[in-house]
Amino acid sequence: MVKIRKQNISPSLFTFYKKPLLLHQGHMQWLFDFEGRRYLDLFAGIATVGVGHCHPKVTAAARKQLGRLWHTSNIYLHPPIHEYAEKLASLLPEPLKVVYLTNSGSEANDLAMLMARVFTRNFDIISLRGCYHGGSLYTMGPTAIGHYKQAAGSSFGCQTTMSPDVFRGPWGGSHCRDSPVQTIRKCTCSPDSCHAKNQYVEQLKDTFRTCVPKAIAGFIAEPIQGVVGAVQYPKGFLKEAYQLVRERGGVCIADEVQTGFGRTGSHFWGFQGHGVVPDIVTMAKSIGNGFPMAAVVTRAEIASALAQNLHFNTYGGNPLACTVGSAVLDAIEEDGLQKNCKEVGTYMLLEFAKLRDQFEIVGDVRGKGLLIGIEMVTDKETREPLPHEEVAEIMEDCKDMGVIVGRGGLFFQTFRVKPPMCITKEDVDFAVAVFRAAFTRHMERRAAAN
Repeated sequence: MVKIRKQNISPSLFTFYKKPLLLHQGHMQWLFDFEGRRYLDLFAGIATVGVGHCHPKVTAAARKQLGRLWHTSNIYLHPPIHEYAEKLASLLPEPLKVVYLTNSGSEANDLAMLMARVFTRNFDIISLRGCYHGGSLYTMGPTAIGHYKQAAGSSFGCQTTMSPDVFRGPWGGSHCRDSPVQTIRKCTCSPDSCHAKNQYVEQLKDTFRTCVPKAIAGFIAEPIQGVVGAVQYPKGFLKEAYQLVRERGGVCIADEVQTGFGRTGSHFWGFQGHGVVPDIVTMAKSIGNGFPMAAVVTRAEIASALAQNLHFNTYGGNPLACTVGSAVLDAIEEDGLQKNCKEVGTYMLLEFAKLRDQFEIVGDVRGKGLLIGIEMVTDKETREPLPHEEVAEIMEDCKDMGVIVGRGGLFFQTFRVKPPMCITKEDVDFAVAVFRAAFTRHMERRAAAN
């Protein structure tokens, strides 16, 4: 397989670990390699396997539909697309009721930007630095992580503003974010005003004054930034940002690819935790539990603007995808997974926070529900990132002890913890014990090197 990968698979697709992990089977929160070793999956196929690997209900629904009708284009009527669109729309607030089904998050964000530009008849899109919105030529524009950008002229019409990161950014403190765990930085906020939020809003205003025309097409943001490691904004930032964007004629796009479908615990959608209603919502990943599907949901007048000309998707909303998506929504509700995200996620955050207090190399623990970041540093005072080679060693140790975790951040310094939403507190205890052992080994290696 390694030989075939070198010869026949694009070299842009990298693998984790010194010895690549060869996986054979999955069941709920567990993965098994070809030799039968079991791993607790804390990355869920990059925050994608929401209800669990090979969830029985989803598997049964897919198997049944496979025997009935795999595909017919959406130019024909078939029950699954209509049943699913109605079910999905019922989970979103008014006026977000018109659904357009696609195949990936990049495609969904690509379409959302197109909708924004066609509807407003403006061009410029603003995003936050540190965001990831896709790897297509169009979505590479708002994506603002350097190693995901190609030298292909993709940023035309896209401007970024400072990420309101209360740990690594210039402003932030111990009361800023909507999380059970706050940063250890001191807070300069008064009881009725968030200094960090105000400063980051001023940066956005400066972007408006200097980088874009008076009228813009839109603003796209994740409710919690995923690829850089669960970066959260100061409370109130997104609400004020939405107001400023709308004052300039733009629409607000919520990228729920990683935050949606109950993962944050407190709400079904991440934007609800900010007290806002976007104009367009994009979603993917957990929507199909690993099946390639995605969606854009918007209000009727924005959807109608796109109908001026033909816009078509061959596979979006095919019977199999919609059947899988519908079964996923049923499983989230029947298994109580949003509640589990809140309860188990809060427990996990608090347990990881104990590791932050124990180890100098753990600079920050943050997140909400089962969307968690553990940022590694050389020391807490300077917040200098731990070298990515050392983070990779810790990650390798975790894998060898039976835990799979992701990595992210501008310096590859942050562990991304986004497990299937069915994990238990017992799983958390195991994961925390593994991380503690891996951190201890790293400190021993560091002491031996010195």
